[in-house]
Amino acid sequence: MRIESTDERQRLWENLLEETDENAKSKALDDAARYYCRMRGDVAGYGNGKIEELLRAADDRGSLTASEIAEILDARELRVQYNTAIDLGED
Repeated sequence: MRIESTDERQRLWENLLEETDENAKSKALDDAARYYCRMRGDVAGYGNGKIEELLRAADDRGSLTASEIAEILDARELRVQYNTAIDLGED
């Protein structure tokens, strides 16, 4: 398969390489495709999808905390974490 490399695609691929920490376009594109399939779902091998899981959890529980959302959306291709810190007192 050959994909035409337009200026817009080239910029997109460069951004993708940078954000995925991959050295090869093919690996970065693979990660992006896997992530899309994992989030979208209804694709062989990926089940219902993380977006559907997030929406169901919100509907079932009424609301979700940031850490619960991060836990649902976390994926190998794009790590999602939520950390919180509470400081009391004066600086």
